[in-house]
Amino acid sequence: MKEIVISTDNVDKLQEIKEILADFSLEILSKKDVGLGDLEVIEDQDTLKGNALLKARAIYKRVHKSVLADDTGLFVEALNGAPGVYSARYAGEDCSYKDNREKLLADLKGVPREKRGAYFETCIVYIDERGEEHSVHGRVEGFILTEERGTGGFGYDAVFMPEGETRSFSEMREKEKNAISHRKRALEAFVKFYRKTQV
Repeated sequence: MKEIVISTDNVDKLQEIKEILADFSLEILSKKDVGLGDLEVIEDQDTLKGNALLKARAIYKRVHKSVLADDTGLFVEALNGAPGVYSARYAGEDCSYKDNREKLLADLKGVPREKRGAYFETCIVYIDERGEEHSVHGRVEGFILTEERGTGGFGYDAVFMPEGETRSFSEMREKEKNAISHRKRALEAFVKFYRKTQV
């Protein structure tokens, strides 16, 4: 079975990736599994791809195995694309998911529904065992609610309602969210690319 190291410290993200890729013949390894649990990567790039590349390269140069890294951002129309690449630390360093959601809702206080458009975007960088770098993207459009709804998921899920839905990501069952999420779309693009390379 082919091994792929996932370059993330986020256990929620790792679990989501494992679930989405569960049907494929891939052995998903964490940083910890390859002895790099303590490796910290400073995400200081101004694009999702730039940050994903940093994370993937940091692992690859140490283990020389296939590596998959992603970076995800929430881009809000009324905030000129913020929080964007700073989504994980929107409310400051070492902030919680809840801190980020509360700051976002405060920043959008009084903004009407038609101006609360937003999208999640995930960029995945894959470095194969030869060291070749590839990237794919996935996006889901929607809008920001005026209050948190639901208890599932993580990050901004409780305040984001995808286009065409009547529930926030947090109100959906995990399988439902994973079927339409930005990460799912990016991983589907990755799998499509990956299958072509295995022929």
